[in-house]
Amino acid sequence: MTVSATRMNLLRARRRLEQVSRGTALLRRKREALVTELFQLARRAVDTRQRITERAAEAYPALLGALGRHGRSGLLPLGWPLREVEVEIEGRQVWGIAVADILERPTLRRSVAARGAAPGSAGPAATVVAERFEELMELVLEAAAREVLIRRLGEALAKTSRQVNMLEQRIGPGLNSQITSVQRVLDEREREEHGRLRRLVKSRGKMARSTARTR
Repeated sequence: MTVSATRMNLLRARRRLEQVSRGTALLRRKREALVTELFQLARRAVDTRQRITERAAEAYPALLGALGRHGRSGLLPLGWPLREVEVEIEGRQVWGIAVADILERPTLRRSVAARGAAPGSAGPAATVVAERFEELMELVLEAAAREVLIRRLGEALAKTSRQVNMLEQRIGPGLNSQITSVQRVLDEREREEHGRLRRLVKSRGKMARSTARTR
């Protein structure tokens, strides 16, 4: 966009460039903080994901074994009654990002008696499957809030990086170019004005000398 080469526009561009510089510095600090937060969370997330993978590798083969022993119709009654899993969560802000933390969650692992199965109705295979999947679900609940936070922090980091790049690569250079262009035109005008003044002074001086000789 071409702007008029005026002192007012030059001052506006310089003020805006200062604002862009301050905004870029703030966004850089935010980006560094987000990266630090993400690395801290990622270390714990990697460990939890590894544990989830290990538990899943134990749970699903155990389920196949139990299906082979009891059949689907034999396992379905052992899953009753269904139970609701309630968790207590609390909302908070991390760098302006709304997230939720799980404050309290129930213990999912139960004893054989707590599962409600009649004595002798569930064999060892079914009991092992229940234990493995209860352990797996506890790990999934533990990881859920952290995974959501990691995803949102990652989205915020990507957005912040785009904003920094926009300011550094487009808006900032554009304003610098605009300031340079306007300043160049104003300097040229000033030189032309000085030249006209010198010629005017010189012309008046000649007229004054000519008048003096005539007298």
